[in-house]
Amino acid sequence: MTDVGDARKGETFLTRSPAATAALGRKIAQRLHAGDCLALIGDLGAGKTALIRGIAAGLGLADERMVSSPTFVLVQEYPATVPIYHIDLYRLADARGELAGLGVHEMLTGGVVLIEWADRAGEALPRPRWQIQITHTGPRSRRFVLERIE
Repeated sequence: MTDVGDARKGETFLTRSPAATAALGRKIAQRLHAGDCLALIGDLGAGKTALIRGIAAGLGLADERMVSSPTFVLVQEYPATVPIYHIDLYRLADARGELAGLGVHEMLTGGVVLIEWADRAGEALPRPRWQIQITHTGPRSRRFVLERIE
């Protein structure tokens, strides 16, 4: 796995298990602060929620078992060192139009926003933001490309 050093230029990370994906999430969390948004893009089962569990643990969430995909509630808030807002856009018919109605900009004033299925919102996503593309490379292995979108 590559170090998270300078992700602004775009970096690639490889994991071979859900545990390694969570460990990558903990490393990425070191880069996140209140006001940051991380857009996660990847197919069903790519590891978005597993990565978010690691990020939440890295941001101080005491019990990462609290993290589950908020598909049916749209937004979950986790009490960590900085509040974490976990958004899932999978079921929204008009994610671009409905994203603003979720209050993302208000969440960003004091928390970190993590958005699954972010590609569904397109240009409606906050800027600047971190973005991570997740690709299956095998039954348990994944490739993550992290970049900064200004």
